[in-house]
Amino acid sequence: MIYGIDAVHGHNNVYGATIFPHNVALGATRQALLSFSQDANKLSWYPNLVKRIGAATALEVRATGIQYAFRAVHRGVQRSEMGGDVPPNFTSGMPYVAGKNKVAACAKHFVGDGGTQHGVNEDNTIIDRQGLMNIHMPAFLKERLNFKGFTISDWEGIDRITTPSGANYSYSVQASVLAGIDMIMVPNHYESFISILTSHVNSGIVPMSRIDDAVTRILRVKFTMGLFEDPLPDSSLADQLGKQEHRDLAREAVRKSLVLLKNGKTSGKPLLPLSKKAPKILVAGSHADNLGGGWPGDDGGVRGEPRRGVRQERRLLVRHRGGGELPYTETKGDSADLTIPEPGPSTVQAVCGAVPCATVLISGRPVVLQPFLGAMDALVAAWLPGTEGKGVTDVLFGDYNFTGKLPRTWFKLTSNSHLHQDFVSNSSI
Repeated sequence: MIYGIDAVHGHNNVYGATIFPHNVALGATRQALLSFSQDANKLSWYPNLVKRIGAATALEVRATGIQYAFRAVHRGVQRSEMGGDVPPNFTSGMPYVAGKNKVAACAKHFVGDGGTQHGVNEDNTIIDRQGLMNIHMPAFLKERLNFKGFTISDWEGIDRITTPSGANYSYSVQASVLAGIDMIMVPNHYESFISILTSHVNSGIVPMSRIDDAVTRILRVKFTMGLFEDPLPDSSLADQLGKQEHRDLAREAVRKSLVLLKNGKTSGKPLLPLSKKAPKILVAGSHADNLGGGWPGDDGGVRGEPRRGVRQERRLLVRHRGGGELPYTETKGDSADLTIPEPGPSTVQAVCGAVPCATVLISGRPVVLQPFLGAMDALVAAWLPGTEGKGVTDVLFGDYNFTGKLPRTWFKLTSNSHLHQDFVSNSSI
């Protein structure tokens, strides 16, 4: 049996797993490097860092006996190293998994998921063919689409073929299978799906050749993964879940993803790095020890380490409520104004109005900061760091330098359904 799971930035559904920074944070992990022309402004990503994170995630997924993981691809090319490096001269389009310590990787959602109107989850992407091919298709293309793996629908995805959802399930089954979907994700009413599809085949609505094609594709992936030779989990991989090496890697990724957006109300008086000799440091905000949402715990967030990291610097801590985005996934994260909810703004205004203030923003995306920017002495975009939030304090206290650069332009304001007035397009406000 093949079993799949969303291992979006770590094996996030499993207790004790290493949670890495979100992909928007990994996109910020680049630094200024001197080139042969001595161009100090040339930027370079850390592709090996992302590759190592994919490999570590694959090990933690395999540690729980799961062999198949979903990875979201929203715009352009996103490399996924969970399945391992494909050897030279490998047959184009064929599935490949490099051994029992890797997983079959599924690129989702085909295609245009990152271009929906107003950023609304599961909305329509309206774009011409050239834009579709240039912006959204590259992550799924390898010269030409000669795909030999299998396609799978999303969670109750075929139900949404009709409006309202599930209004004509018989048609949804017919349309999806005839369109070329090989495996249907049916979390609840699978008896109905099996009965309807069987009826469609018996009546000739769905030809047996389509069923044979789907089964062939699924079996091809299973054989590639070696599931018939080794159908059971490998117990020797159990110690890979949450291992220290992976946590160290995640902490490194946190450090390299932090973007310093402001440092000092005047250029001559920076606030960061914080002094390790400071007698007291006030840590305000609910995100001081809870790093917010995304896939790991969309109803409660992820317990992280920035507050503990500050405590380890032997500082007095006082914790207040507020700060950051509320936990969300998918539709729960749709926002027309992209503002920080209360008590975040009031906490920033109160604390930054009383003491020198470094704001560490925990968010899954750029949000409106302009109303509070003047009150802040320093501002750091920490994205959603995951479990190893001590990487934040590594940089705040100067053990490592800020090297992150914004992967996307940070807007200044929002206006109804569209963003306008670029806020910042590099690393400094």
